[in-house]
Amino acid sequence: MEPNTADTPFIRRYMAFQAIEDYRQFKHNRPMTGFQPAAKQVLAAFVLLAAAMVAPAHAKDLALIANKGGGIDSISMADLVKVCKGQTARWPDGKPVTLIIREPGSPDMKMMVDKIYGVTVEELRDLITTANHGRANRPAIIVVNTDEDVIRRVQAAPGTVGLVDVYSITGAVTVVKIGGKLPLEAGYALHGN
Repeated sequence: MEPNTADTPFIRRYMAFQAIEDYRQFKHNRPMTGFQPAAKQVLAAFVLLAAAMVAPAHAKDLALIANKGGGIDSISMADLVKVCKGQTARWPDGKPVTLIIREPGSPDMKMMVDKIYGVTVEELRDLITTANHGRANRPAIIVVNTDEDVIRRVQAAPGTVGLVDVYSITGAVTVVKIGGKLPLEAGYALHGN
């Protein structure tokens, strides 16, 4: 019989908690009922595996996406930083540059804040305000709530680029090479680890 999918996260958390509790007893040389000495090594491995299953992933690979009609297929990391800081107003073909990102304070965007901006979240919010000053009709940086919102906005306007989780990419946008590399290639600049 297949388990109820609604109970699966609860069951995983319970199993991980139980395994950690058993490991603590093992570590402090307390008797563990039902475990033979050889099974203690297996228990230690299981504890690590269970903790990995339960722990949320904090480092995600990000992808730079562009509007399909935008003609942007590659960018250097230095030029990407300029775009992200609102220092580039137009692409070489004359189209205005707009960057769409998710909320800088969200856990999914921590890597972006660290690798691209190198500032605190509050400093980034100030930078966004400054970059958008005087660009009311086409802001330099737009903040949205979800990767789906980023994709929708990028898809709608030529010259627009956005940063999304690699696994959110759809066929509606173009993935831009950064420093000659695509996401998941060795040496990719926005790799999360």
